[in-house]
Amino acid sequence: MALTAPHALFTYGTLQMSEVQLARFGRLLQGRRDALPGYRTTELVITDPDVIAVSGTDRHLLVTPSDDPTDSVEGAVLELTDSELAAADDYEVDDYARVEVTLMSGRTAWAYLAASLC
Repeated sequence: MALTAPHALFTYGTLQMSEVQLARFGRLLQGRRDALPGYRTTELVITDPDVIAVSGTDRHLLVTPSDDPTDSVEGAVLELTDSELAAADDYEVDDYARVEVTLMSGRTAWAYLAASLC
């Protein structure tokens, strides 16, 4: 499948899982490793039964700013089409907001951060 309108999405949690990618995008994606500097992860308990069914867990990571400038969140950058980005938006619960971030590589990408930050 050719990407007609690619969007870079930095993923650090369940969107990296093959079962989630197949359920949301209908294909497996190969991401490039990168990191989000100045942030850390915390755990969030998800209550949405559809998200739990797809991911297989009610425990998901959530990214929040860190007071330690040496902190970073490891993850992968996926290239998504318009419809795949919309499917990712639909997958993420209200605790997450999609925002543009600058990664350690200097690349700009979308990422789902804590909605309380936005």
